[in-house]
Formats: sequence, C-alpha cells, structure tokens
Amino acid sequence: MPFYNEEECIEEVVGEVCEVLAEQAGLGWELILVDDGSTDRTPEVLDALDLKGGNVRVVHLWPNSGQSAALEAGFGAACGEYVATLDGDGQNDPRDILRLKDELEARCVDMMCGIRHKRADNMIRRVSSVVANRVRSGVLKDNITDVGCSVRVFRRECLGKVRFFRNAHRFIPALFIMAGYRVAEMPVNHRVRLKGTSKYGQGINSRLWAGIVDLAGVAWLRMRALRYKVRETR
Repeated sequence: MPFYNEEECIEEVVGEVCEVLAEQAGLGWELILVDDGSTDRTPEVLDALDLKGGNVRVVHLWPNSGQSAALEAGFGAACGEYVATLDGDGQNDPRDILRLKDELEARCVDMMCGIRHKRADNMIRRVSSVVANRVRSGVLKDNITDVGCSVRVFRRECLGKVRFFRNAHRFIPALFIMAGYRVAEMPVNHRVRLKGTSKYGQGINSRLWAGIVDLAGVAWLRMRALRYKVRETR
C-alpha cells in the first residue's frame, strides 16, 4: 500500500486490512506500507503503528518519487507467493484481495485486476477515466476495462520479467501482458474516500499530457517487445 501525505487515513485503513487478513485461518500474510516521501506526519504515524506480531512492515522512500516508485519498492520488499495492491485512502475494500486471489487460482491466470463497481467518484473523474481507458485499450490492445483500479493480485514470480518506470502504474496489466502473462479482471467494491483528498495526479490536465507521452512510450515498447518461450530438454 503506497501512502503520500495520508496521515488522516492510515490508522483506520491499516487496521481494517489487518483485521480482514487476520480472520483468514491458515493464511500467511504480510502488509507492506510504503511512505512515498510524505511531508506531513505520515512517516511518524506509520512508524508508530502496532506491528500486529510482525506482519506489518514499513518502507520509507525519499524524496517523493511517485506512485510507480512506491509500488516498485513495495514489490521489492514482498516475500509472499502472491502480491496484492491497495490504495492507502480506504476506497478499496481489502476483502476483495481474497476474492481476486481465489479467482486467479480458479482461472489459472497470472494477474487478476479489479473493475470498480458503482464508482464512488464525481462525474468528472468517472468520465475522464472511461475515456482514458478506451483510448489506452485501443492503442495497447490489452482489453482491460479499468486500469485505474488499484486492487490487483498477481504471482510474485512474474515481477522478474516486468520493468517499471515513472507512471508505470497506469499500465501494469499491459506490462504483464507484454511480458507474456495471463491477465483477467472481475468487479470489485469501490467506496467513498475516508478522509482528505487525493494527492496523486490531481486535475485532468496533470494526468492528460503525461498520460499521452507515457502511452506513446508503452506503445513503442509493445511493438519492440521480445516474445518467446524457453524449453530445456536436458
């Protein structure tokens, strides 16, 4: 879970995630909280959390490096067979992690992505998201409905073939597909933000132009990607 200036939400969000995971008998889990160079009290609040028997770990980035860097740092720290992602603002339902994992195993895919059902966002964000998803999917042919949904579960072994860069979080499913992995999606819950306002990519213009440049770059990578399988006989 990446956090940037989310001091108001941390205790409630982390508490809910820990409660949901702890309820699953026999489930081994860890929760990695990544502070992306926050300038409020986020670092102090994270470090002061009850570590729940060692299942919660805190990673600090400096300086503020963006959501993709925060995710990459968390992935690098992860030890489990599966990796799940959630936003740090409470809009994602942690119970969906377990549903996505079960569906991933049932469908025999490498990544399961959420599709936000009945989005709890304003009209501008919903419309801009629909347009952006259609444009991206049309260019990259990834057939992903809602790339802006942060709830995902994937096999950690896949990370060895996926390369990250600034704003890569906008294209994670496409990057997995380009690496030869199987990606599917299913509806998940979406809730009203607990407190505060979004700190990542505020405003349509701040996302639009960077998104166009990034999309062009990923489209180029898609055309130049190496696609092969290896089979050893002895």
